[in-house]
Amino acid sequence: MIILKSSDELKKIRKSCQIVAEVLEALKSYIKEGLSTREIELFIEKLILKRGGVPAFKGYRGYPASACISINEQVVHGIPSDKVVIKEGDLVSVDVGVICEGFYGDGAYTYKVGKVSEEAERLVKVTEEALYRGIEQALEGRRIGDISYAVQKHVEENGFSVVRAFVGHGIGRALHEDPQIPNFGTASTGPKLKKGMTLAIEPMVNAGTYEVKILADGWTAVTKDGSLSAHFEHTIAVTEDKPEILTKI
Repeated sequence: MIILKSSDELKKIRKSCQIVAEVLEALKSYIKEGLSTREIELFIEKLILKRGGVPAFKGYRGYPASACISINEQVVHGIPSDKVVIKEGDLVSVDVGVICEGFYGDGAYTYKVGKVSEEAERLVKVTEEALYRGIEQALEGRRIGDISYAVQKHVEENGFSVVRAFVGHGIGRALHEDPQIPNFGTASTGPKLKKGMTLAIEPMVNAGTYEVKILADGWTAVTKDGSLSAHFEHTIAVTEDKPEILTKI
């Protein structure tokens, strides 16, 4: 069931989303060579708590950390560790969720550490562009498939592939609500977009095949062929006018 949000509920979601936005912005100057992913997680958790939020991922379905931090060929759900240390040239995808006043916010960003390869540069650029192509379609009266198609078209026109095993989602009082938002699909299909819908749109894009596999930890998803992956996500609200990006400073 798709839950439409009232203006009061939307105000509360905005609070959670602003904390997510502040964290992702702060990481731009924090993430650097030599840090462990565990240190990055502790930085994120401290900032969320300082802003009056609660880390949404910690304990969610048994997930053991406050953020998902995925490196290079890791697509999503990378578990922070003292043993994983950031190196020059890495791509670091960080997915952050926050609960505040009973509502969730969710966002992700892929950070480039120092000088990265030409392929990595292009992958990150195309993935972020694809996110915004999808958001542009989030207009009242259009359909979920319009978002999906716009993301897939941009990614594949640039020679990359969209991950199919993980999708975007509705968000509100629960982290994952209806509808699901695939990053691939057919325009003019799926549920109709209505004012009051809040959606987490999140393309995950691989340099090689779209296929992924899950590591022995039961969480970390990696590209099946070992190619690089990037991940961007915004929580947005469908309005009478243009989509409102809630996880933006």
